Amino acid sequence: MPTPLDRAMQSRNAFLGFAGIVTAVAAWSIWGGEMFPAADPTGDPEMWADSELRTWLDKRGLLPAERATREELLERVRANVKPHPRA
Repeated sequence: MPTPLDRAMQSRNAFLGFAGIVTAVAAWSIWGGEMFPAADPTGDPEMWADSELRTWLDKRGLLPAERATREELLERVRANVKPHPRA
């Protein structure tokens, strides 16, 4: 006579549930929880918020100091921004 554990091991629902969990965890680890990353700020860097300046620097590996002032962040962005080629 099969036990409840035997019936659970043969159930398709248990297999599909387990497969769904594994798929969800794999998708989350691949995309790291950030499926659609925020776009770079555009326009004049002087009009950007401090968080936008930090984000711009972080994306380029120019990690700013935690206690950097707005002026220091802005100076660092200006030093590393590349001018757009004029057509």
